[in-house]
Amino acid sequence: MFMAVYIIAEAGVNHNGCLDLALQLCDEAKVAGADAVKFQTWKTEKIVTHAVELASYQENNISDKSKSQFQMLKELELSYDTFKVVKEHCDKIGIQFLSTPDEIDSLDFLYSLGLPFIKLGSGDVTNIPFLRFVGSKHVDVILSTGMSYLSDVDLAYHTLLEAGATSVTLLHCTTNYPCPMQEVNLRAMQTLRDAFKCKVGYSDHTIGLEVPIAAVAMGAEIIEKHFTLDKEMDGPDHKASLNPDELTQMVNSIRNLECALGNGLKQPNESEKVISEVVLKRLVASVPIHKGDILSAANMTVKRSSDGAKASLWDLVVGRMATKNYEIDEPIII
Repeated sequence: MFMAVYIIAEAGVNHNGCLDLALQLCDEAKVAGADAVKFQTWKTEKIVTHAVELASYQENNISDKSKSQFQMLKELELSYDTFKVVKEHCDKIGIQFLSTPDEIDSLDFLYSLGLPFIKLGSGDVTNIPFLRFVGSKHVDVILSTGMSYLSDVDLAYHTLLEAGATSVTLLHCTTNYPCPMQEVNLRAMQTLRDAFKCKVGYSDHTIGLEVPIAAVAMGAEIIEKHFTLDKEMDGPDHKASLNPDELTQMVNSIRNLECALGNGLKQPNESEKVISEVVLKRLVASVPIHKGDILSAANMTVKRSSDGAKASLWDLVVGRMATKNYEIDEPIII
């Protein structure tokens, strides 16, 4: 499904319920070079009760601590018609529109838009009825796995496939905004790959760039990272997000790292072959050598030279008879 690392610029709810901000986020994701810009689509009444409390990170990151989670989400909710406008804008500027559905109606809506895959959030890893409905759409699925035990992921992964999902890619994730370094546990991404023999990636909530870049070095095929227009805006995710310049830096760093990872073959590059002609050591005479002398450590040494037998041939040359006279530092020819 992915040739290069697929970079998802996670706009999430950083539009603060405003269409203009959502469109600006799409523009910045495009400028940064991301492959996709992703939002979240839901009907608040269908995903949360009026009584549920704010998550700790939500309470820490919003100014009005008196709000319920229901109130906060309702203010951040965008309509389907608004998302149609956002998708049309993405199509126009040339970036893939994505959004995570949080309930069945929103899944049906996003499916109707012809998205290349469905991205599911960590909150639905244990939502078996919803996972079955997603799988029944016979689509590729990307599933974040925050807050999960390996057994939870195992059940979700196989539920999706058994319901008809054409493929499942798993993203390691820590559901904390921002995520402290000691809670990242990047090696869990490799555990997912080993356990399920599937494509894996990383959805990042840390502050900074080093962790998603490290994830690519460890084999992530998808990177998802929150970004915002302004980290000082009010809202649950802004503080754990990159600004547009940082997003651009992350994308460029990942592309450079992809290039640096190479093909894995251990062999000289073309540039090294040229340099090796004057850097790799060769056999030269350490004292004057006369034709007929036996070549040995007594009359040969190893130095950088533009000609002569390679130093790796030492054992093959020692004991041979010199076929010509050599001056000091003259390359030994065989």
